[in-house]
Amino acid sequence: MVVSLEVLVGGLRLKHPVMVGSGVLGDKPELIERLVREGDPSAVVTKTLTKYRREGYLPPIIVELGCDSYLNAVGLANPGIEVVNDLVSVGLRYGIPVVVSIAGSSIDEFVELGIKAELGKASAIELNLSCPHVKGLGAELGRDPQTTYEVVRNVKSVVKIPVWVKLGPWDNVVEVASKSLSAGANALVLINTLRGMKIDIYSRKPILTARVGGLSGKALHPVAVRVIYEVYKELKCDIVGVGGVLNHETAIELILAGAKAVQVVSALIKNPPTVIKEIVNSISNYMNEIDIKDIKHLVGAVTHD
Repeated sequence: MVVSLEVLVGGLRLKHPVMVGSGVLGDKPELIERLVREGDPSAVVTKTLTKYRREGYLPPIIVELGCDSYLNAVGLANPGIEVVNDLVSVGLRYGIPVVVSIAGSSIDEFVELGIKAELGKASAIELNLSCPHVKGLGAELGRDPQTTYEVVRNVKSVVKIPVWVKLGPWDNVVEVASKSLSAGANALVLINTLRGMKIDIYSRKPILTARVGGLSGKALHPVAVRVIYEVYKELKCDIVGVGGVLNHETAIELILAGAKAVQVVSALIKNPPTVIKEIVNSISNYMNEIDIKDIKHLVGAVTHD
């Protein structure tokens, strides 16, 4: 049986539901090209770009926890928004939508970054309002529903391309999600990492230079499933799921919870880009196995009894 994997999410039409998430691509166009050429994702999200270049934190910036789980605190290191054309042009050359992730320290800065992303030919913008370990950026803004509303509303007022909002696993995430949508967000990206810490018992110091980092990978996955489930149940909106997508089973879990598409990050740490093709093919095989012809019938299809 031939199955349809095409999805329309957040204003973008994707050939299948598996994207490359922010944080994997770095700031090198050649890395984007390799991922696109070998992995064939439906879209890519750039590394989060800020107004000016950021050096980020000194090493160590990542701790492997075992079982495909990680703590990281990169500090939003990036070359700045001025490289947006170079990053976007690679994906577009291969016919792959490129979503530009941006983070600002104020509403005005988000607006400025959004304008530059659109001028750089971005297919969509992802507002990173949930980075858990950088002071003055991300979660400090995104946790507040009204601030989130103002950021989204103001960016939407100056750009024509779709605007996605990336949120964290907060207690008030449904409220923040609702305010994002009322401000005009085309999709929600759920979820960013969860704050965590790892201590060296001999030095008696936190291992990460930043002390606190973001928990990602397999350990984060059940939280992502729960948040997507709760948000979709309440709001029935376009969701892009992210958090511990390591194989087709974890991808399908997020889709059943309510995600129309998923982003792969952790799976690319230890695997070649071809892991994306493997996940897509396995989703297709699963759909054949359960006799589902169109992936849209899986979105939010978890039983609520």
